[in-house]
Amino acid sequence: MARRLHGKRFKAPNRRLSGADGAERQDLVQKKRRYRPGTLALKEIRRFQKTTDLLIRKMPFARLVREISNELSPEPLRYTAESLLALQEATEDFLVHLFEDCNLCAIHAKRVTIMPKDLQLARRIRGPIYGVAAY
Repeated sequence: MARRLHGKRFKAPNRRLSGADGAERQDLVQKKRRYRPGTLALKEIRRFQKTTDLLIRKMPFARLVREISNELSPEPLRYTAESLLALQEATEDFLVHLFEDCNLCAIHAKRVTIMPKDLQLARRIRGPIYGVAAY
C-alpha cells in the first residue's frame, strides 16, 4: 500500500502570462509571506523590549499634559521641552510597570489575556502610595 502524506497539500504556484499573447514567457507570482498566528506578536514584543525609545508620540502627549493642566489651573502653564520629556518618561515607566503587574494578575487567574479586572486588582494591590488613589 502506498504511503500517504498527512497535513497540508501544496498547491502549484499561480502563473501569470506576460506579454501580449502570453507566448513569450511565464513568470511566477510571489505570494505575500504569511506568518503563523502569534509569530508577529512575539517579534513585536522582542523589538519593543530591545528599544528604550518612547512609545507615545511627543506632540499628542504634550497636548494631553496641557489639557490636564488647564483643567487644574486657572491660568495656562508653560512647560520646557525637558520637563515634558521627563513627564513622558515617568508616565511611560509607570504604565509599563502597571501593565506588568496587570499581566501577573491575569497569569495568576490562569489567563493570558489581561482584562479590566486585572488592572483594577493591580491598582488596588499597589495602594495609594504609588500614584493611584482612586479605586
